[in-house]
Amino acid sequence: MFRICRVFVAPVLLIGLAASAAAQQNASVTPADIQRLQDSAFEAGSDVSALRSRDTARADQLQSELDELREDVIYLKVKLRREQSVVRSEYADVRDRIEDVRTRARSVQVTASVPTATPAAPAESSGRTEAVAGDAAIDAVEIQAGTEIDVRLAGALNSGDARVEDRFEATTLVDVNVGGRPAVPAGTVMRGVVTDVEPATRTNRTARLTVSFDQVTVGGQIYATGGTVIQAIEGDGLRGEAGRIGTGAAVGAILGGIFGGGLKGTLAGVLIGAGGTIAATEGNQVDLPRGSVLRVRLDSPLLINLPR
Repeated sequence: MFRICRVFVAPVLLIGLAASAAAQQNASVTPADIQRLQDSAFEAGSDVSALRSRDTARADQLQSELDELREDVIYLKVKLRREQSVVRSEYADVRDRIEDVRTRARSVQVTASVPTATPAAPAESSGRTEAVAGDAAIDAVEIQAGTEIDVRLAGALNSGDARVEDRFEATTLVDVNVGGRPAVPAGTVMRGVVTDVEPATRTNRTARLTVSFDQVTVGGQIYATGGTVIQAIEGDGLRGEAGRIGTGAAVGAILGGIFGGGLKGTLAGVLIGAGGTIAATEGNQVDLPRGSVLRVRLDSPLLINLPR
């Protein structure tokens, strides 16, 4: 009898293990899973940014791969929302490729740092740290999470014709200073992406447009970032607003007409909700004309490399 039991128990165990593996493979991808992908992509961007001061060519290559992966994450997010289902293997593929980018960025950093390693200077109160890339010394300055930056749209955004994954650009209005130095100078280009859109229709009286900022270019270097829109501001003439929006080189730029004027106030007919969702009511489309100003709040610290 004991032998007979052994004969039948083994197949049952195998079937049970196979069923468990299949269940895990077919387990539903959740919004929390997608959020983890977004967090991993952001962390990968930080790794690539840290690599850039040591190996620009490799960083550019990894940045290009990471940009495509961010678009894949957005695709999965939209697919999950619309179809209520994402195949686990699709999720795992994107997750593993993001982790591969992180691994390669970190391994190159370690390898490249050995020949030029020097003791790092203590961080200053401004959040500045010192690094050495070859013969050029740089300061890695940190812009804290929660910092608010005003940017002016280079083109219009409208929920009636915008599509998920559409890219757009904006320029910063004022210097963002760290320790008295412009870490992000006025006129810096920030890139964003449309992550969700719901146009106004006969049945949908509330149009919505969700955008996020994920890149900033300083000194020819692209840095991954995360920025959420918290306010939409109408830009139309300076009218004494320079003191409210900031001081420094950017004020002169505004006066010179480079940015086409200052700020008036909250853009009419636009409401900002959680997660940076921009909404319009009464059946209107969300309409952000070229030159509109968006106030962006950094979701996490931004590390910028500046020459000494």
